[in-house]
Amino acid sequence: MGDANPFAALSLIVAPAILTNASSVLAMSTSNRLARAADRARELARQLEEPPAGSGATEAARRLDELTAVEQRSIMLVRALRSFYVGLGAFAAATLVSLLGAVLLRVSDMLVLALELIAVVAGVIAVAALVHGSLLLVRETRIAVQVLHQRATAVRARLRG
Repeated sequence: MGDANPFAALSLIVAPAILTNASSVLAMSTSNRLARAADRARELARQLEEPPAGSGATEAARRLDELTAVEQRSIMLVRALRSFYVGLGAFAAATLVSLLGAVLLRVSDMLVLALELIAVVAGVIAVAALVHGSLLLVRETRIAVQVLHQRATAVRARLRG
Protein backbone atom coordinates (compact mmCIF):
# COMPACT_ATOMS: atom_id res chain seq x y z
CA MET A 1 0.00 0.00 0.00
CA GLY A 2 2.75 2.42 0.93
CA ASP A 3 4.94 2.31 -2.21
CA ALA A 4 3.80 4.15 -5.30
CA ASN A 5 0.14 4.97 -5.41
CA PRO A 6 -0.73 8.33 -3.82
CA PHE A 7 -4.42 7.53 -4.27
CA ALA A 8 -4.09 4.61 -1.86
CA ALA A 9 -2.92 6.96 0.88
CA LEU A 10 -5.61 9.46 -0.04
CA SER A 11 -8.35 6.81 0.09
CA LEU A 12 -7.05 5.62 3.48
CA ILE A 13 -7.54 9.17 4.74
CA VAL A 14 -10.74 10.16 2.92
CA ALA A 15 -12.81 7.01 3.50
CA PRO A 16 -12.57 7.11 7.30
CA ALA A 17 -13.15 10.88 7.24
CA ILE A 18 -16.39 10.44 5.29
CA LEU A 19 -17.48 7.59 7.56
CA THR A 20 -16.63 9.75 10.58
CA ASN A 21 -19.12 12.28 9.27
CA ALA A 22 -21.73 9.55 8.76
CA SER A 23 -21.17 8.33 12.32
CA SER A 24 -21.62 11.87 13.61
CA VAL A 25 -24.94 12.23 11.82
CA LEU A 26 -26.12 8.87 13.16
CA ALA A 27 -25.06 9.84 16.68
CA MET A 28 -26.95 13.14 16.45
CA SER A 29 -30.14 11.56 15.13
CA THR A 30 -29.92 8.79 17.74
CA SER A 31 -29.51 11.41 20.48
CA ASN A 32 -32.68 13.10 19.21
CA ARG A 33 -34.53 9.78 19.22
CA LEU A 34 -33.34 9.13 22.77
CA ALA A 35 -34.54 12.57 23.87
CA ARG A 36 -37.99 11.92 22.35
CA ALA A 37 -38.16 8.50 24.05
CA ALA A 38 -37.22 10.06 27.39
CA ASP A 39 -39.90 12.73 26.95
CA ARG A 40 -42.47 10.04 26.16
CA ALA A 41 -41.40 7.99 29.21
CA ARG A 42 -41.79 11.04 31.45
CA GLU A 43 -45.24 11.73 30.02
CA LEU A 44 -46.36 8.12 30.49
CA ALA A 45 -45.00 8.04 34.04
CA ARG A 46 -46.87 11.26 34.82
CA GLN A 47 -50.08 9.80 33.38
CA LEU A 48 -49.64 6.64 35.44
CA GLU A 49 -49.00 8.58 38.64
CA GLU A 50 -52.00 10.86 38.15
CA PRO A 51 -54.63 8.95 36.16
CA PRO A 52 -57.36 11.23 34.83
CA ALA A 53 -60.92 10.72 36.07
CA GLY A 54 -62.70 7.94 34.23
CA SER A 55 -59.48 6.27 33.13
CA GLY A 56 -59.91 2.52 33.45
CA ALA A 57 -57.55 -0.27 34.43
CA THR A 58 -57.13 -1.21 30.78
CA GLU A 59 -55.87 2.26 29.95
CA ALA A 60 -53.41 2.12 32.84
CA ALA A 61 -52.23 -1.32 31.69
CA ARG A 62 -51.77 0.00 28.15
CA ARG A 63 -49.75 2.95 29.43
CA LEU A 64 -47.62 0.65 31.58
CA ASP A 65 -46.97 -1.62 28.58
CA GLU A 66 -46.05 1.42 26.51
CA LEU A 67 -43.75 2.66 29.29
CA THR A 68 -42.02 -0.73 29.28
CA ALA A 69 -41.58 -0.51 25.52
CA VAL A 70 -40.19 3.04 25.79
CA GLU A 71 -37.76 1.80 28.44
CA GLN A 72 -36.58 -1.00 26.10
CA ARG A 73 -36.24 1.49 23.26
CA SER A 74 -34.23 3.87 25.46
CA ILE A 75 -31.81 1.12 26.45
CA MET A 76 -31.33 0.17 22.79
CA LEU A 77 -30.82 3.79 21.82
CA VAL A 78 -28.15 4.26 24.49
CA ARG A 79 -26.39 1.12 23.25
CA ALA A 80 -26.66 2.33 19.64
CA LEU A 81 -25.32 5.72 20.66
CA ARG A 82 -22.40 4.04 22.41
CA SER A 83 -21.69 2.04 19.24
CA PHE A 84 -21.79 5.16 17.10
CA TYR A 85 -19.38 6.91 19.46
CA VAL A 86 -17.01 3.92 19.28
CA GLY A 87 -17.30 4.02 15.49
CA LEU A 88 -16.71 7.75 15.45
CA GLY A 89 -13.59 7.43 17.58
CA ALA A 90 -12.28 4.49 15.58
CA PHE A 91 -12.85 6.26 12.25
CA ALA A 92 -11.07 9.33 13.60
CA ALA A 93 -8.19 7.12 14.80
CA ALA A 94 -8.01 5.40 11.41
CA THR A 95 -7.87 8.78 9.69
CA LEU A 96 -5.14 10.07 12.00
CA VAL A 97 -3.04 6.90 11.71
CA SER A 98 -3.46 6.90 7.92
CA LEU A 99 -2.37 10.51 7.77
CA LEU A 100 0.68 9.71 9.90
CA GLY A 101 1.48 6.79 7.61
CA ALA A 102 1.22 9.01 4.54
CA VAL A 103 3.50 11.63 6.12
CA LEU A 104 6.05 9.07 7.33
CA LEU A 105 5.96 7.13 4.05
CA ARG A 106 9.70 7.48 3.41
CA VAL A 107 10.89 6.94 7.00
CA SER A 108 10.55 3.22 7.58
CA ASP A 109 8.72 0.46 5.75
CA MET A 110 8.10 -1.38 9.03
CA LEU A 111 6.64 1.74 10.65
CA VAL A 112 4.39 2.40 7.66
CA LEU A 113 3.29 -1.25 7.61
CA ALA A 114 2.47 -1.08 11.33
CA LEU A 115 0.50 2.14 10.83
CA GLU A 116 -1.38 0.60 7.90
CA LEU A 117 -2.28 -2.39 10.05
CA ILE A 118 -3.43 -0.15 12.91
CA ALA A 119 -5.53 1.93 10.50
CA VAL A 120 -7.18 -1.17 9.04
CA VAL A 121 -7.94 -2.60 12.50
CA ALA A 122 -9.40 0.75 13.60
CA GLY A 123 -11.46 0.85 10.40
CA VAL A 124 -12.80 -2.67 10.95
CA ILE A 125 -13.74 -1.82 14.55
CA ALA A 126 -15.44 1.35 13.33
CA VAL A 127 -17.44 -0.41 10.64
CA ALA A 128 -18.47 -3.16 13.08
CA ALA A 129 -19.61 -0.52 15.58
CA LEU A 130 -21.58 1.29 12.88
CA VAL A 131 -23.29 -1.93 11.77
CA HIS A 132 -24.05 -2.89 15.39
CA GLY A 133 -25.54 0.53 16.13
CA SER A 134 -27.59 0.43 12.94
CA LEU A 135 -28.99 -2.99 13.82
CA LEU A 136 -29.98 -1.68 17.24
CA LEU A 137 -31.79 1.22 15.56
CA VAL A 138 -33.69 -1.24 13.37
CA ARG A 139 -34.78 -3.20 16.46
CA GLU A 140 -35.72 0.01 18.28
CA THR A 141 -37.77 1.18 15.31
CA ARG A 142 -39.63 -2.13 15.25
CA ILE A 143 -40.63 -1.65 18.89
CA ALA A 144 -41.77 1.92 18.20
CA VAL A 145 -43.87 0.79 15.22
CA GLN A 146 -45.31 -2.10 17.24
CA VAL A 147 -46.42 0.30 20.01
CA LEU A 148 -47.93 2.61 17.41
CA HIS A 149 -49.79 -0.32 15.83
CA GLN A 150 -51.13 -1.44 19.23
CA ARG A 151 -52.27 2.09 20.03
CA ALA A 152 -53.99 2.46 16.64
CA THR A 153 -55.70 -0.91 17.07
CA ALA A 154 -56.98 0.11 20.52
CA VAL A 155 -58.31 3.43 19.19
CA ARG A 156 -60.07 1.69 16.29
CA ALA A 157 -61.63 -0.83 18.69
CA ARG A 158 -62.90 1.97 20.94
CA LEU A 159 -64.37 3.91 18.02
CA ARG A 160 -66.08 0.84 16.53
CA GLY A 161 -67.36 -0.61 19.79
